[in-house]
Amino acid sequence: MSGQNYWTSDRTAKVGRLIKSLYDVVRELEKEFVDEKRKFTLDGHLVGSIGEVVAAYSFGLALLPASEKTHDARKDGKMIQIKLTGGNDSVALSSKPEHLIVLQLRNLKFCLVYNGPGAEPWAKSGGDAANRGQHPIRLTTLRKLQNQVSDSDKILLVRALPDFSVQDSA
Repeated sequence: MSGQNYWTSDRTAKVGRLIKSLYDVVRELEKEFVDEKRKFTLDGHLVGSIGEVVAAYSFGLALLPASEKTHDARKDGKMIQIKLTGGNDSVALSSKPEHLIVLQLRNLKFCLVYNGPGAEPWAKSGGDAANRGQHPIRLTTLRKLQNQVSDSDKILLVRALPDFSVQDSA
């Protein structure tokens, strides 16, 4: 299936409901364990996979098989790494991507942080043996770098990034 052709309105609505339900579960767990001061975060492979399918939807990307080294998708011959965070601080890179798309998910709304060549974010990221090969880069740094990316170096959106906060749960 092509990255652009399998996103029916029914599928888009279903994905929104499913992501919202994940956040509902997190809220319930946090409420249940408030005395223990426990936070339940959506991270790791789950968030990465959500980011990949949302980027494929919004940018019309063809996803590569899961767990490919460095890149998650391709479009027009360009190899793309996709990162999603629900936090406010940073994302981690493990190798230099040809192109990088970084999304942030806050209150069920996806926002674009960075869409451009991967060399500059890689050069600005830090990392050492203590980070186990991970090179963190701050979202504030990525936003500054985004302002320097020319339109010709961006992957064009084919659909707006989803905002599931305005969707009803029916």
